Amino acid sequence: MSYYLKQTYHAKVAKVPLNAGFTCPNRDGTKSTGGCTFCSAMGSGDSILAYKESLLTQYQVGLERMQKKWPNCLGIAYFQSFSNTYAPLASLKEIYDPFFSMPNVKAVAIATRADCLNDETIAYLSNQARQKDVWIELGLQSIHEKTMQRCNRQHSTQEVWDVLDKLKQSPIHTCIHIMNSLPDESQEDMIETARQVAFHHPNAIKIHMLHLLKGTQLAKEYQASPFHLMTLEEYVETVVKQLEVLPQDMIIERLTGDGLADELIAPNWTIKKTIVLNEIDKRMAKLDTYQGSLYERK
Repeated sequence: MSYYLKQTYHAKVAKVPLNAGFTCPNRDGTKSTGGCTFCSAMGSGDSILAYKESLLTQYQVGLERMQKKWPNCLGIAYFQSFSNTYAPLASLKEIYDPFFSMPNVKAVAIATRADCLNDETIAYLSNQARQKDVWIELGLQSIHEKTMQRCNRQHSTQEVWDVLDKLKQSPIHTCIHIMNSLPDESQEDMIETARQVAFHHPNAIKIHMLHLLKGTQLAKEYQASPFHLMTLEEYVETVVKQLEVLPQDMIIERLTGDGLADELIAPNWTIKKTIVLNEIDKRMAKLDTYQGSLYERK
């Protein structure tokens, strides 16, 4: 992703996470309550600075943090917390239009659910994408319905593919999130999820390891009756196999995540993200393999 952004904007670009105060249909009672069992109380936006402040303040504070690491880097407004299209179109325009009009915001990235994107919202974002890059990130996690029923996703895998197909007919860029080590999934289950993502071919993918965070339903289940969580070695092996079945032109936005250390129950090895990335590189070099080496175009 870093390479893609540098090639596109000819500068270092960082995604600035934002919390616009949304919720989800499986949190507010529309479909369910409690949200996905792995999702934190912050809706996966736990690292957002100044999340109680205005969106413009959040963006400025977040960009300044990024620029301490990468001086003069440019920013992408990344609406991360909860489902960021779960509101009437008029409300969405009030939230997003200011960022589409800001010249120092290079793109707008929106994380959401497939069941929170209707044709009207897609048409609005498609029109904006003709002026400024727009990314829609869809949480899939796993293609396996049994897994996602346990995780309380409350929509089908087919709904993800249907919405992705609509987005691919527009100027909007697309990204799919998948998660390894969900309960009762085998390595082959996880690789098959990657194969199906490859078949449907979004622009990009994010690969995450399951984090058990304090207060989440899945963490409570784990503490009551522990289930297997992948070791670092198992995770590295699985990610390499997933990369092999993904097309070479698919952008890799993430190979691992990093839950906040004081909120993380397990697995502790995920805290050291650089080590995880280095181990993936080392294994690929050892095997003399590469992204797309086993990709089968269908």
